[in-house]
Amino acid sequence: EKAKEADEYRRSGKPIGPLHGIPIALKDIIGTIDMPTECGTPIRKGKSYSQNAEIVDLLLSAGAIIMGKTVTAELAHLTPGKTKNPHDPTRTPGGSSMGSAAAVAANMVPLAVGSQTNGSVIRPASFCGVVGYKPSKGLISRHLVMQASQVLDQIGVFSNSIEDAALISEQLFGHDKLDPDSTLRAKPKLLAASKEKPPMEPLLAYINLPFMNELEADAKEAFGEVKDELKGQIKDVEFPKAFSEIPKWHKIIMESDMAKSFSIDYQKFKNLLSDQIIEAIERGQKYKATEYNEACLKINEVTAYFDEFFHHYDAILTPSACGEAPKDLKTTGNPIFCTIWTYCGMPSISLPLLQGKNGLPVGVQLVSSLYDDERLFRNASWLTNKIKK
Repeated sequence: EKAKEADEYRRSGKPIGPLHGIPIALKDIIGTIDMPTECGTPIRKGKSYSQNAEIVDLLLSAGAIIMGKTVTAELAHLTPGKTKNPHDPTRTPGGSSMGSAAAVAANMVPLAVGSQTNGSVIRPASFCGVVGYKPSKGLISRHLVMQASQVLDQIGVFSNSIEDAALISEQLFGHDKLDPDSTLRAKPKLLAASKEKPPMEPLLAYINLPFMNELEADAKEAFGEVKDELKGQIKDVEFPKAFSEIPKWHKIIMESDMAKSFSIDYQKFKNLLSDQIIEAIERGQKYKATEYNEACLKINEVTAYFDEFFHHYDAILTPSACGEAPKDLKTTGNPIFCTIWTYCGMPSISLPLLQGKNGLPVGVQLVSSLYDDERLFRNASWLTNKIKK
């Protein structure tokens, strides 16, 4: 019916939007009038919103057809939903935007929307072998999207190509006074950037992160081959020791904010919550205000370091995840390779360029400085062409 409506509208000669007639799926934490928003928990079963999230209205006004909601981990945290990995049903699709990544990977929809508070876009994109893009914080409104952490929550998208990720993201960008962290910056022109050559051959940084020992042996070998391919255009860089506690600071913010965001769920419906989320909320209740404030203040310090860093490098090349999707449906995998960039709100994209020892996807993550999303897309296209040759 929607397809017929879209065709009739197009034949009427009226102007059509950039996503006219394109089917899109939404992570089930994004508020909608005409579909329930259940957030992966029985606590919110059948719950609908009285108005759409800002991003839903933007998609509809661009002509998109919302096909439905995709499975999320419980309250967009770590307890898995029922989605399996389309490449191997015995493996996790990642989380918490598992349904969105799997829907694109299985060609149910060409585009889907998710969110990331730690690694919830980049990791499932890597495990499912699709493009996953998390823009700079503040470029996309989170109004009427379930909040886990106001400081860390960011909207992201899934697609089968860099150009498609650019196309949908451009429709979602824009200031929204109802999101306190929404930015007034100009909307990045990602589609044009994805088709441009970088002004000069990019210089990439491969940072020796404190948790590199988490990278699986076959993934390490694959990244070694990528570095060989990019000889002369990639440098090994040491990570500042002063920032080795970023995962700890991120955890303090995330769990403190979850304790606040889910306080009513915890008080009234604790018996319906998983042990995993109860433990995170209870840890969040115990952090001191001084610990939380310090963890938040450090964001500016780290961001300032990376602003200077990107005067010397065009992008950071890093794993999207520790390796192939784990053969375990009780986990969503380890998000550690996403934590730093989410903490800073920096833009990142996972590109399905590698395979592990079982022939399953392994994503390559590129990261740029805050609000330098156009450069990220130029470099992502350049890297894809370089590796696939």
